[in-house]
Amino acid sequence: AATPNRADLRAIQTPQAFAYRPLLDAHRRAAGERALTDDAAVMEWAGLPVTVFPGDPANVKLTRPEDFDAAERRLTGARAMNDVRTGQGYDVHAFGEGDHVWLGGVRVPHDRGVIAHSDGDVVLHAATDAVLGAIGDGDIGTHFPPSDSRWKDASSDRFLAHAAALLAARGGIVSSIDVTIVCEAPRIGPHREAMRQRMAAILGIETGRIGIKATTSEKMGFTGRREGLAALAVATVRLPGE
Repeated sequence: AATPNRADLRAIQTPQAFAYRPLLDAHRRAAGERALTDDAAVMEWAGLPVTVFPGDPANVKLTRPEDFDAAERRLTGARAMNDVRTGQGYDVHAFGEGDHVWLGGVRVPHDRGVIAHSDGDVVLHAATDAVLGAIGDGDIGTHFPPSDSRWKDASSDRFLAHAAALLAARGGIVSSIDVTIVCEAPRIGPHREAMRQRMAAILGIETGRIGIKATTSEKMGFTGRREGLAALAVATVRLPGE
């Protein structure tokens, strides 16, 4: 096969612009024509005029996953997200009266509750502190002091969402969060996936970027005596580089 003359070639972009009604009629008439590859070909086949004009290379059609990745990079700015930071968080609550605990935004049945100002979700509290630590913006007590009655019995979803919003305001994203829950009870396994899904929804990231693990303290310390539970979290975030 011979090399074509490039002077006779044009790169044609999609999406293309046509009047709706003539385009719809042309598509209906050409429904069985498999050789037509785009709207321009359909219009030409129907005998309707097609005008070529200069396009914008940045106006790309979103078809494949990599197209969406490229569009996100353009929308978030030209700077690469190469400022990678980590933060860690830790939270603990004592057990008290109740019939459930909140963990990772999920209501987990238990024979005890927790003593806390908010809903006492140690997973979300630790994750919130981890994100805040990664951007050097205080801790959960700085933003939501227990002395403020507004946060009495508040859902900890709000705390993690707030930390993520502060990160987003700096142009950053959460790359991953890894949490370890330390307790003798309740059992974490049956609720692990629900926690991952809930945290991913709060942060607006894929579930695969959330890790939830559980361990015991081998019956040592306050968790071993079933006096309470604890959570440790590590957050990895990305921000635009210089």
